[in-house]
Amino acid sequence: MPMKYEAKTFDIPDLKGISSLSINEHLKLYQGYVKHVNHIREELEKVNDSYAKSEMLRRMGFEFGGMRNHEYYFAQFVGGAKELSDGKMLQMILKQWGSLENFIEHFKSVAMTRGVGWAMLYLDRQSDQLVSAWVDEQHFGHLADLDIVLGIDMWEHSYMLDYPPSEKTKYIEAVFENLNWEVVASRV
Repeated sequence: MPMKYEAKTFDIPDLKGISSLSINEHLKLYQGYVKHVNHIREELEKVNDSYAKSEMLRRMGFEFGGMRNHEYYFAQFVGGAKELSDGKMLQMILKQWGSLENFIEHFKSVAMTRGVGWAMLYLDRQSDQLVSAWVDEQHFGHLADLDIVLGIDMWEHSYMLDYPPSEKTKYIEAVFENLNWEVVASRV
């Protein structure tokens, strides 16, 4: 029997521009990903059919990516909004983008990529650089061997209770307004 994943709990305070209803519904979706990861892992132990097994393994990437991406996402709101203090992450941002404001504008453009998925900021430890990328769905486009530093969920479920699709820029701005940069910077 494989080890079971447990849904994490996140002590997220009231956020500006992202309602408690939206966060609570979003957390239920995350819990569903955890449930499906565990279910697939259990079923993989029982299945002998190679076709069924390959389809479960394909699905595992989607479910596991959904689980883990959401853990990074929710964790960056725990403790409430905190500014990015001087440290390694800020220095990296200043070196690569010139200012925090320039970085935020750059990352907003990543988040505005058409489609459903995630705007991700990674740490490339080999080159000691921050790298941004769009990840389709939960799992297509993750950059190999890089650590997730910041993630913005850009599936409609993350903002539709608060903003229509034509106003998703307001959701992105709310994410940045509510970030606990201490949590984000601790990932560097």
